[in-house]
Amino acid sequence: MGLFSKNDPTPASGPVPDAAPAVEVAPLSHERVVAALDAQGYRYMIDAEGDIGGIWDDHVFYFVRIGNEQQLLQVRGRWTRALAADEYAAVLELVNEWNIDKVFPKTYVRVEDGVLGVYAEHSVDYLPGLTDAQLQQHLACAVSTALAFFGRLDEAYPQAAAEHKARIAASRSEG
Repeated sequence: MGLFSKNDPTPASGPVPDAAPAVEVAPLSHERVVAALDAQGYRYMIDAEGDIGGIWDDHVFYFVRIGNEQQLLQVRGRWTRALAADEYAAVLELVNEWNIDKVFPKTYVRVEDGVLGVYAEHSVDYLPGLTDAQLQQHLACAVSTALAFFGRLDEAYPQAAAEHKARIAASRSEG
């Protein structure tokens, strides 16, 4: 008989494994996102509107809940290097290559006040709830994969990366 045949008369043999311990699934909330960031030792801020954000490797990230029931968790990072709008086609090609080769984060580019805004987003619908471990993994994966994408951009545009780092160093020496 076949491996997946309904007519296979052979019963499964061996002991039945013990059930896994119950894991608590709870609704997504602002407080849980903050607690997950705290649990991982991440440095972040909460602005006047209650939005949670932070800076990783000089890139800005936001952790927002969206959707009718605030059930979607979206982690959005922005590449902080400055590129002129005339680089749009070349950056779009790089973004599209990333999106073809990678499952996440979703990446995109748009023109904002004459310069390019390049973003990475990872969104998941948690309407059924999630565990603390799932929430922490979402945050860690979203930030680390976005940073990998931003690193790819830095490789493609080393002068923009160097200019940004020089601006950061200059601002730190002034303060």
